[in-house]
Amino acid sequence: MLDRMQVGDVARKHHIQLRGADGALRFEECFTRDGFDGPYTILYHLRRPHTQRVTQPKHGWAGPVAASERALAKRHYRTGELAAKGGPQIDARVALHFNSDLTSGVAFPTAPDPVYVVNGDADELIYVHKGGGTLRSLLGDVTFAQGDYVFVPRGLLHRFIPQGEQHWFWFSLDGGLHIPKQWRNEVGQLRMDAPYSERDFKRPQLRAPYDENIREMVVRRNRTWHGFTLQDSPLDVVGWDGAVYPWAFPILAFQPRVSSVHLPPTWHGTFAARGALICSFVPRLVDFHPEAIPCPYPHSSTHCDEIIFYCDGNFTSRKGVGPGSISHHPMGVPHGPHPGAYEKSIGTQRTDEIAVMCDTFQPLQVTDAALGIEDPGYHDSFL
Repeated sequence: MLDRMQVGDVARKHHIQLRGADGALRFEECFTRDGFDGPYTILYHLRRPHTQRVTQPKHGWAGPVAASERALAKRHYRTGELAAKGGPQIDARVALHFNSDLTSGVAFPTAPDPVYVVNGDADELIYVHKGGGTLRSLLGDVTFAQGDYVFVPRGLLHRFIPQGEQHWFWFSLDGGLHIPKQWRNEVGQLRMDAPYSERDFKRPQLRAPYDENIREMVVRRNRTWHGFTLQDSPLDVVGWDGAVYPWAFPILAFQPRVSSVHLPPTWHGTFAARGALICSFVPRLVDFHPEAIPCPYPHSSTHCDEIIFYCDGNFTSRKGVGPGSISHHPMGVPHGPHPGAYEKSIGTQRTDEIAVMCDTFQPLQVTDAALGIEDPGYHDSFL
């Protein structure tokens, strides 16, 4: 969650009357996290927001199913080779990795969502590798572009309207998403030495109440999709205030750290989740000690699985990977640069790579979709 926002018409005090110019009473909705103990947003509707009829769901991406057991090894998946499943993102998502804390995968949507979507299980974070468009929600429109992270809070009614060719790397985060605590001061503000500021985030822009003539909604709960028919347009919000809302964040707005010697990946930590840290690798100057080795050191992460989505640039520690590749290095197996990369990095002054990394504390399982795009020679390429 970021800072509090106030948009449109809100009551002078929470839980008291708000009326329109015609005297009509507005309907307050409290959108809360952690019961009523966590961050919240209060919305004001023209109509009651809780009038839905139960129907059969017609849309929803398939949940992950584990592939058969495989030998423990370093893995590489080429997502660009995945047979693109077009249509709206609600149907187009393909799960590749998962554990009890999160699911991750890719999507290549080609059409707007024809229904409103609510993920009642998890927060969502999407990295837009290619494409752009609009995230439309009760709280307004968020415009996103290539290179943006897009955040959708758990339980928020929304739909995606993509524009152009798309390639997404997405996370469904059952334990929620938050800003790492080390980047905040004692009042919750982002610190001046944090790798980004509140100004870097693209906020929702509330439109006047309007009607898209969509009356269907699907809700994901307990990893199952449920269908509803809405009595009226849900986009009837006249104002809101609070700290729970969607946003977009450009990966190039992340400010990388530079040191005399190589810093651990935690310094690239951008977003945190239960059991996971999501990091951004962006162009930066490299380590400047006269004897520095800028390439990442070999390491045994005995408590983490690591996946990296490669976006752009020259990936100094890896060969054979390209934009859209995902590497998966499991806990229990040491990993590091490809042969020659460690030595070759000595004397370099900067790196231009862009990548998204996720470290998880619970082992990741893979799906059959991931096996279908695996590079079978990746593990032996380190010999």
